[in-house]
Amino acid sequence: MAGMATHVITGAGSGIGAAVARRLHARGDDLVLHARDAGRAKELAADFPGARTLVGDLADPDRLSWAFSHQSLPERVDSLLHVAGVVDLGPVGELTPKSWRHQLNVNLVAPAELTRHFLPQLRASHGHVVFVNSGAGLRASADWSAYAASKHGLKALADSLRAEEHGNGVRVTSVYPGRTASPMQAKVHQQEGKAYDPGEWIDPESVATTILMAVDLPRDAEVNDLTVRPGR
Repeated sequence: MAGMATHVITGAGSGIGAAVARRLHARGDDLVLHARDAGRAKELAADFPGARTLVGDLADPDRLSWAFSHQSLPERVDSLLHVAGVVDLGPVGELTPKSWRHQLNVNLVAPAELTRHFLPQLRASHGHVVFVNSGAGLRASADWSAYAASKHGLKALADSLRAEEHGNGVRVTSVYPGRTASPMQAKVHQQEGKAYDPGEWIDPESVATTILMAVDLPRDAEVNDLTVRPGR
């Protein structure tokens, strides 16, 4: 993607999202960073001087439209990067509807709603939508049912969006990272009752490199699906 571009990013506060935001910020691109509340928005603005923020709770996608109606949305969007996510492990026999709804809302429904809001700008710029999925979006293991269901749904969302918007010049990429050293991974290990060593897993910077490769690819090509696995 040549020249200065505008990127809307969720999950920029830590892990993969923060790594992507740092790289884009360092090269001078315009960032619009999503935050769940005003306090988090203030922290992001301090971490990324010059970046704009957009506040809305992904856990409550029904109210995102109302929240955005009280803020200034960017007139131009070159990429929409869905990186935020939540995970809550547990067997099907123990997961509550609240846990299911929370993971489905944050990991699937909210990305769909954000995409809906920014599609006019993405069409105008022939932009790019990137869904940071998970290996769980391709296969489901014991105790991962709700998270995997949300990520399988995210793959379906991306595939449908790609088919719908190809004619409008909008590129759509799904990235499927394996276990990545991040606060989410630390939480997963805690839920699994295992010791956590970040050195055993993918560095978020490595996943950021793959995401930016897809975003920066010349317009004659498009990466649809990209799987990233630990190299150790």
